[in-house]
Amino acid sequence: MNVDLIFRIAAIGILVSVLNQVLSRSGREEMATMTTLVGLVVVLMLVVQQISDLFDLVKDLFGL
Repeated sequence: MNVDLIFRIAAIGILVSVLNQVLSRSGREEMATMTTLVGLVVVLMLVVQQISDLFDLVKDLFGL
């Protein structure tokens, strides 16, 4: 597992939390919720890509 992935996820989390706070304080709760959902989708896409790479590696390892 790459440490860079952990830093990317942490950076996305920090950015989303700051945007969420700014939007919530300005009275745009709907946009804050959408920002949180977009951040979650981006992180899930990163994780799914890594899981896909893991499955490809296992498949190559066992010659399937």
